[in-house]
Amino acid sequence: MASCPECGGGVPAANVERGEILPCPDCGAELEVRSVEPLVLELAPEIQEDWGE
Repeated sequence: MASCPECGGGVPAANVERGEILPCPDCGAELEVRSVEPLVLELAPEIQEDWGE
């Protein structure tokens, strides 16, 4: 179990891979697995529309 960096709630994170996106069951934030060993979760970057620039 990992902690959500947004709300501190518990996030089930068994058998995850680097780059995987996990939803926080408490606040709904999308979290990206930045590291597996040690387990590090960060808020996932929001996908922005590409205007071709």
